[in-house]
Amino acid sequence: VGSVRCVQETGINAEYMGLLKSRGMTLRLRKTRKDRGNVTMGYGRVGKHRKHAGGRGNAGGMHHLRINMKKYHPGYFGKKGIRHFHTKKNTLFVPSVNLDKLWTLVSEQTYTKAKERLAKEGDKAKAVVIDCTKAGYFKVLGKGELPKIPIIVKAKLFSKGAEERIKAIGGACILTAQVINILNSYNQQ
Repeated sequence: VGSVRCVQETGINAEYMGLLKSRGMTLRLRKTRKDRGNVTMGYGRVGKHRKHAGGRGNAGGMHHLRINMKKYHPGYFGKKGIRHFHTKKNTLFVPSVNLDKLWTLVSEQTYTKAKERLAKEGDKAKAVVIDCTKAGYFKVLGKGELPKIPIIVKAKLFSKGAEERIKAIGGACILTAQVINILNSYNQQ
């Protein structure tokens, strides 16, 4: 009833009142009601209330808004680094595994059998083959200790330390990438 009376007294279109209410704010609570009668409506005579005083969007980032950009968005302007044309990401993809994780690439059963075989046959025991490339690792690094069970490790790359440690326990390092290259060269002939 109150809203109907308000509409009749002020003469405001009922449809417009409905629109204001849908926006979530009543007309009588708006800031403009208090500012009526003040020429500049609270925005001042000197600066004035203009549309886009500092420019639209990111305008002035290198000029009048430079401090803001430097402070809150460092590195927004300019370039950094070297341009590398035609980057081949495959050449940079070298997932690596350390020596202490090598035995996790095969089952626990394989490890126990290799240990038993070594105890029975001694130096004549067959070495276990661990293929790192099948497990998704291309390079073997030399961190950690290896149990004294001879192994044959297949990988695309080995660090110097890893190669020395594998050979020290009676193992061998096989470069799989080279094997593939050799096979390809035979196929071409």
